Amino acid sequence: MAQVKIVTDSTALISPEEVEKYGITVIPLSVMIDGTVYQDGVTIGREEFVEKMAEAKNLPSTSQPPLGVFTEAYERLAKDGSEIISIHLTKGLSGTVDAAQQAAMLVNADVTVLDSDFIDRAEGFQALAAAQLAQTGASKEEILAKIKEVHDKTQLYLTVAELDNLVKGGRLSKTAGFVAGLMNIQVGAHVVKGDIEVEVKGRGAKAIKKYINGIIEQMQAEPTGIKYINFAHVGIQEKIEELAKEVQEIFPDAGIQVFETSPTVATHAGPGALGISYEVN
Repeated sequence: MAQVKIVTDSTALISPEEVEKYGITVIPLSVMIDGTVYQDGVTIGREEFVEKMAEAKNLPSTSQPPLGVFTEAYERLAKDGSEIISIHLTKGLSGTVDAAQQAAMLVNADVTVLDSDFIDRAEGFQALAAAQLAQTGASKEEILAKIKEVHDKTQLYLTVAELDNLVKGGRLSKTAGFVAGLMNIQVGAHVVKGDIEVEVKGRGAKAIKKYINGIIEQMQAEPTGIKYINFAHVGIQEKIEELAKEVQEIFPDAGIQVFETSPTVATHAGPGALGISYEVN
């Protein structure tokens, strides 16, 4: 049956149950660990990746999906005449959206490719809202309007506990990383229009706790209330589940979930990193 079909990528943190329920197509990014290439969510799970990253001799490297993966998916989904909306992680972290746009030009299908401006569950909010509306028979224009609405109501904050991966990945100088390591510097950042803007550099866990408390206070000040709050982390499940319980008490009506983040984000952010995505009503 012709309709609008939704495509996203594996950094969007959509659960297998949600993928099945809403008919979302997820394109996996790849990660290479000590010479072995894995597909996120297909040949390696997120918890397994964190374990392998800790044991790896070298920092894992990530790569966007090849054009052929996109073209195959688009052609398959468009066989019945359906239109496609393809939503992907910010181009500030990956060339995935560019690959999707190139693939869209190669296929005989109506494909609209969007840069979500986000990663993690903040990206997933858009894909889920689009897929839910698509199931009602909404038009492409109506779904695109909904995606923009969700985008504008979403905020994403990140905290980085260890800067080693940023140094190894070339996103922070070795000198800066060495000094930060000696001083136990941790970072809090806000994702704005796809760019990661560092807001806090502080010593120890107390600085990050203060930063997180500030985010919670900001959510409490939202006049329309909070719809969703999701946490994505790298290897600190118990700690974040405790935080989620505390936040649920403050926002009893909000939908709250905890996810291990994707290998792509974990590779850059490193162990102990946390992402806080929220959407207002």
